Amino acid sequence: MSAEIISNFNGIVTCKISGILTQSELRRRQKEVIAIIGREGGIRLLILCEDFQGWDKASDWEDVSFQSQSDPYINKMALVGDRKWEDLALMFTGKGFREFPIEYFESHDIEKARAWLTEN
Repeated sequence: MSAEIISNFNGIVTCKISGILTQSELRRRQKEVIAIIGREGGIRLLILCEDFQGWDKASDWEDVSFQSQSDPYINKMALVGDRKWEDLALMFTGKGFREFPIEYFESHDIEKARAWLTEN
């Protein structure tokens, strides 16, 4: 599996992404996040990229409907992974174009990412 929600605790939804991310898997996780938002309201996202190998090039990545539904309810997003993916991951997530802050942390800085997510 390339994407799965591994926890939802104390307002932080943690998703693990590994291998090659496909649009269909991303869409399934996005539906789960929308359901969590429906139950809990505002959330913070922690995305763990472990053994991440990129995005499926055959997929159509132009659908941004998730953003219009979820952005008002996402307070922050932290991405944690190998530094080589930083620029592409921040571009993919739309840093600077979304309504909430997005930051990237190296794999060994997961606790910094968690601390940043809990700051006001």
